Amino acid sequence: MLTGKQKRFLRSHANQIKPIFQVGKTGVNDNMIEQINDALEKRELIKVSVLNNCLEDKTDISEQLSAGTGAHVVQIIGNNIVLYKESIENKQLVLP
Repeated sequence: MLTGKQKRFLRSHANQIKPIFQVGKTGVNDNMIEQINDALEKRELIKVSVLNNCLEDKTDISEQLSAGTGAHVVQIIGNNIVLYKESIENKQLVLP
């Protein structure tokens, strides 16, 4: 579980990155979870955009992604979800 200080640190880093995944009408599927897991291993911190035509709620989507990838939900702001998972091989961020 992330502390408040760690979440603030991650939010400040997530401010500059662009969303690299989009969740659309079909919602979250196994293929998307695998790809997001691979991206988290490479980058540690990613943004996922939820499109307007998505039928599911943003909090439900964030819970599905978090459970499927083992990542922490740092923030849900607007239609973007920020996810963090510590990388095993490509460690880039050092949490305070």
